[in-house]
Amino acid sequence: MGKEIERKYLIKTDNYRSCSSKKYYKQGYLSTSEERVVRIRIIEEKGFITIKGKNKGATRLEYEYQIPVNEANELIDTLCIHPIIEKFRYTCKIDDLTWEIDEFLGDNTGLVIAEVELPEENYPITLPDWIGKEVTSDTKYYNSNLVKHPYKEWK
Repeated sequence: MGKEIERKYLIKTDNYRSCSSKKYYKQGYLSTSEERVVRIRIIEEKGFITIKGKNKGATRLEYEYQIPVNEANELIDTLCIHPIIEKFRYTCKIDDLTWEIDEFLGDNTGLVIAEVELPEENYPITLPDWIGKEVTSDTKYYNSNLVKHPYKEWK
């Protein structure tokens, strides 16, 4: 069984850029219900389909499989809910954890969120100096909700 344990944070500064690699991500959603999310994602030139279950705290079921990039593009263009999520993801290894920082584009320009996957729910972490408020439980920051309520519409 696949499982994802993840915590999310807002960013205070752009100091994360000094320790990171950067990749372009494009993703769309076939389903954004509370019980399950089905995402199509393209990272550079690779396609993926991901199925995620309902969050229980910072934990949820997650299954991800690589698919042909041309099929991923077709699914995003024809079947996914719009707007599409586009972002640059920076990856930053600190101690034994990998931080992923998303700078959103398009309708979500201006939003920057850091995520860290943990081996267990209560795993101790040291927050980098560029980390701000934790938003793990705030559903408005879920990528699947950003297609329904983009950052540009927030007050």
